Amino acid sequence: MAEAAEFQGMGTSPAPRWLRRTAALIAGAPLLAALIGGPAAQPAHAAPKAAASTSVDVSLDTLAPAAPVEGDTLTLSGTVTNKGKEAVTDTEVDLLMGPRLDGRSDIDDVAKRGDYSPGSDGDKLGAPYTVKLPTVAAGLSEDFSLSVPVSKLGLDEDETGVYQLGVAVSGQTSSEQYEQVLGIERTFLPWQPEPADTKTQAAYLWPLISSTRLSAETDTDDQQSPIFSDDTLAEELAPGGRLEQLVSLGSELPVTWVIDPDLLATVEAMTGDYKVRTGPDTTVPGRNQAVAKKWLSSLENAVQGSKVVALPFGDPDLASLAHRGKDVSGSLSQLQPATTVAESTVETILHVKPSIDFAWPVEGAIDPSIVDVATSAGADKIIARSDSFRETGSVSYTPSSARPIGGGTTAVVADARLSTAFQGDLSTADGSTLAVQKFLAQTLSLTLQAPNKQRTIVVAPQRMPSASQAQTMASALRALSDQRWTQPVDLIAAAAAKPDPDATTDVPAAKSYPGRLRAQELPVQTFQDIRTTQETLNNFKVILTAQDRVVTPFGNALDREMSTSWRGKPGAAADYRRGVQTFLENLRAEVRLIQKSAVTLSGRSATIPVTVQNKLLQGVDHLVLRLKSANPTRLKLDDRSDVAEQRIKVEGGHSQSVKFAAAANANGPVQVTAQLYTEEGIPYGDPMTFTVKVSEVTPTVMLVIAGGVLLLVLAGVRMYTQRKRAAAREVPTEADSDAADDNASDDTAGDDTAEGGAGQQPSDPAPDTLPESGDASDAGEKVEH
Repeated sequence: MAEAAEFQGMGTSPAPRWLRRTAALIAGAPLLAALIGGPAAQPAHAAPKAAASTSVDVSLDTLAPAAPVEGDTLTLSGTVTNKGKEAVTDTEVDLLMGPRLDGRSDIDDVAKRGDYSPGSDGDKLGAPYTVKLPTVAAGLSEDFSLSVPVSKLGLDEDETGVYQLGVAVSGQTSSEQYEQVLGIERTFLPWQPEPADTKTQAAYLWPLISSTRLSAETDTDDQQSPIFSDDTLAEELAPGGRLEQLVSLGSELPVTWVIDPDLLATVEAMTGDYKVRTGPDTTVPGRNQAVAKKWLSSLENAVQGSKVVALPFGDPDLASLAHRGKDVSGSLSQLQPATTVAESTVETILHVKPSIDFAWPVEGAIDPSIVDVATSAGADKIIARSDSFRETGSVSYTPSSARPIGGGTTAVVADARLSTAFQGDLSTADGSTLAVQKFLAQTLSLTLQAPNKQRTIVVAPQRMPSASQAQTMASALRALSDQRWTQPVDLIAAAAAKPDPDATTDVPAAKSYPGRLRAQELPVQTFQDIRTTQETLNNFKVILTAQDRVVTPFGNALDREMSTSWRGKPGAAADYRRGVQTFLENLRAEVRLIQKSAVTLSGRSATIPVTVQNKLLQGVDHLVLRLKSANPTRLKLDDRSDVAEQRIKVEGGHSQSVKFAAAANANGPVQVTAQLYTEEGIPYGDPMTFTVKVSEVTPTVMLVIAGGVLLLVLAGVRMYTQRKRAAAREVPTEADSDAADDNASDDTAGDDTAEGGAGQQPSDPAPDTLPESGDASDAGEKVEH
């Protein structure tokens, strides 16, 4: 297996051989005495306890140069801390030059070793390269620094390789008054003074990925200001922050940028007006626009001339989708749009064209179902990792990363040891120094496995390195900058490199997928919730006149719901999904019917008004309002049936009153239901039911009314005739005649005014009005014929 591959022919420690022979003779003396029958020599003191060499902690804070050459002076500094309960006297710090290691597995073994081992940790260089320290009291620390010319290390130019290096602290305590090693720190010294004939090509991924902070919700202002769950992203973007460090460090390194476009979109949203959620119903204005602008500008400058790989928008969890989401209808359809928007987002914001051909499952763990899902969105290169994609052939070295796995797909297998070299807490100088030295040792050891064979490897670190981890990675890459045994390439070139014919191309079986990673996957409920929200969005968007204002933010929110960053945070992930669905439902509810109270219908025919309210900032169209009578025998709509409908179009922030013709055939109450539908016939919103009270005027009543009117007319005619006769019997004067004419004119005018008043009808309400109250209509609403 490549991960266990070793290289042969390495020499032993460069310490003088006469010292090793003398040590062997001394070690063999007790055995020789026993063989010749004499009693074994007793030691002058008891053997040290097993834990004695760990009672003092040794911190190695600096080691420079990390990979020395001839003529250099190796300088080490650090701190000695007494963890025991007794003071340490006669304290001294020594450099131990250990053996040359035989391969990558030996490096792992040395890194795991604990107590000092006299036979394995090498020999002290001795004076003048020993540092004397004062007494170190219990619980206290002392700093040290020592320098050694590389020429004094006994390194031979022809014996290149990785050497074990140790810093040991010796001393005495009151209970053990003899010199003993009380603590040791081991590290590695790569020795390649001249450039190798054949160098390993190495591609290092530099990820810019963060957790989800931007919701689908926007403020109600005219700018629809985005709303953030918190303002912690600004801390990552500010000087010294995680993302700021990744950009500033990466700009000086030969790396391939791997970017989640969601991060770019989120930071860009911060450059304008934005709000920060402070409570269920409260927000405050965001104040970090300048920080966001500066970071985006720095990133744009950093990526110019470099290769950029864009992950699908939101960095979806491919393994969760493959194992738990693919059986939920519609889940896989989310991946292709996420890939498409990824390319346009990077191009728009950074003005570079990214590669969208790569998929990156969590920790590079793959199986056939993950490969199927990854390639379904167009990716033909999958970033795997060697601890998942294990070698099964007879390869005795680490092969090149590119592996054709069929169907035109290439697995780019990152080296597991190098990819995990910078995990854990590297905030201390000691942790950072040891990580750098181990990384350099592994790269040199890998190169020397097959020194005449050109290979191309990939390093894929953790998705979201901390600031200290990024700084340590940068230190390691800078130490390789003189290209003595490696040379940088980008990920695209590494994926296109000629595959090793002996390397395995078998995709790991599903049962080999790590249980630890499977336990962290997004649950099936995630994808069921996504489907529900997508269906709600589909039903909503068809009525909008400016769909992009809703479809884009909610589409991005759905991508974020599948994000890898939700692993290990099931509660927060569920809250985010609920928030997206709730906000979408609240938006849909802004287009609704105004509740009506009971309506009284007098007469055989009339119109029934129903009001549609639109509180959105954009207009709605392609809606149909349908009215249905529960008793068409008593009340018909449109004078023909129990159902009537009209197409609806309402401007943003307005209401529209829609009138339906109705005809009554009998008295009594009738339930009428109003329901909005999309043009596809899908119900929109809740139905609204109200009662129409029919009070019909019957023929008998009409006859009675007509008879009464006739009697009044006859009485009026009789009175008029009598007045004429009385007037004829009198001889009128000229003035009396004029007055009579005037009175007659006044009577006629009064009759005309009365008729005109009886014929007037109240004007109909305007079809499009300003936003109105959603309160129900007043009780006793009456609709005249």
